[in-house]
Amino acid sequence: MNFHNLNKKVVWLLSLVILTSILASCGSKSNTGGKTLSSSKSTKSKGLKGLFFKPATEDPGVFNGEIVAVNRKGWSQPTPFGMVLVPSGSYLMGQGDEDPSRSAINFPRRVTVSAFFMDDTEITNYEYRQFVESILRDSLSVLGETKIMSDYYPDTTRWAEDLKMPGYQTRDFTYGDPMTENYFSSPAFDMYPVVGVNWSAAKYFCDWRSKLMNSYRKTQGLANLPRFTLPTESEWEWAARGGRASAKYPWGNPYLSNAKGCLLANFKPHRGNYDADGYEYTAPANAYSPNDYGLYNMAGNVAEWCEDAFEENASAVTWDLNSINRDANNPRKVVRGGSWKDIGYYLETGTRTFEFEKNKRSYVGFRCVMRYLGRPASR
Repeated sequence: MNFHNLNKKVVWLLSLVILTSILASCGSKSNTGGKTLSSSKSTKSKGLKGLFFKPATEDPGVFNGEIVAVNRKGWSQPTPFGMVLVPSGSYLMGQGDEDPSRSAINFPRRVTVSAFFMDDTEITNYEYRQFVESILRDSLSVLGETKIMSDYYPDTTRWAEDLKMPGYQTRDFTYGDPMTENYFSSPAFDMYPVVGVNWSAAKYFCDWRSKLMNSYRKTQGLANLPRFTLPTESEWEWAARGGRASAKYPWGNPYLSNAKGCLLANFKPHRGNYDADGYEYTAPANAYSPNDYGLYNMAGNVAEWCEDAFEENASAVTWDLNSINRDANNPRKVVRGGSWKDIGYYLETGTRTFEFEKNKRSYVGFRCVMRYLGRPASR
């Protein structure tokens, strides 16, 4: 018998036992002798246990007859394409400047918002066209062509209706009506924000987008991600501020133009000089500079639907943590951000207004959000 080799094996085994005991004792006890939060609920300890104990054969969450806290494999929450992560935070929601005429509906209040992903631009004509073509192809027998075209297809006639002269039944452009004829159909406007879509259609788009994404993830054996939704009013305002406390506009500057005199958004400046900002009507969804969160056109271009029902005194009907007003009986829904046809006041981050949920407008669009599960690492 080779005692020399046997002694080496005994020494190696004793060393392994001692090392295992030291590792098991490190961090496993608090000053009071109890467990710490991470003492035995760690995925790293599973490998050591496997050296001495028979692996579990029953439920994955059960080990040697005991329940075990481990992270299930395969979970991660990627950033959806075209979205940016908006971190959690707390801020004074409401009008930043003194505004006596609107103080009843813009009273500042402290609100806390959890992290979420948000589309970096408004939903474009090209993106919305994928939705319309999909339901025309796959849901025609269920929804019917009439419902799809009347409820979900963008109503481009709003360009004529919204701009008609007071006292006239129709509005005629001097060279025809190019926006009504071409805005949703022409490739020239693919990257412009979709308009003529009401609140209900925007929500249906969010549902369709969620099913499209999670159906694919299912084929890949991946867990479902949270649904796409419209942003709540508090989420929208927090995102618009871009991390700047009490910012009057998304760029933080108290003025609508920069030091060179260039206008910073698409709106109605100079008593109606629509062309002064570079665009007569809407602008491309990624026009102008983004705010500090990487979000484009949170002021101007098109106003945006929010999830909330509109109440003048929102403080009385909403909570201060992830606040939302889900009053289904209230047809008035919050729109935020102002548009190409609005004066500068409506571009302010704290300005609130509404539109009726069934109305379609040439100046109202939307963007989606997705809740972040857990708390992301600090930026």
